[in-house]
Amino acid sequence: MTFFLDKDADVVWGMADGYEAARQAAWLILHTERYRYSIYSFDYGTELESLKGRNDGFLFPEIKRRVTEALLVDDRIIETSDFVFQRRKSRVEVQFTVHTVYGDMEMEWEL
Repeated sequence: MTFFLDKDADVVWGMADGYEAARQAAWLILHTERYRYSIYSFDYGTELESLKGRNDGFLFPEIKRRVTEALLVDDRIIETSDFVFQRRKSRVEVQFTVHTVYGDMEMEWEL
């Protein structure tokens, strides 16, 4: 059981567990740059900001590797799959599936 973060309203209210807690954990991992905040251990978060400006041939497989590595730290997450990358000018949109012990969830992320 963990606090529920309402990202749309920008407030914390209620509690979450199971599938919703795993979804929230994945979202937080993806939106926390590793090593930036001393409150988190060094194995928490992603290392994606250093990839900005790289060519797509390097960027796409490296995003997949780093996202997967970051998410697998959470023992509720089993694997990731079905990565789809879309270049939008200077941004890259990534869609993928996160397989958890509670079921599969579709995630989106942008660099």
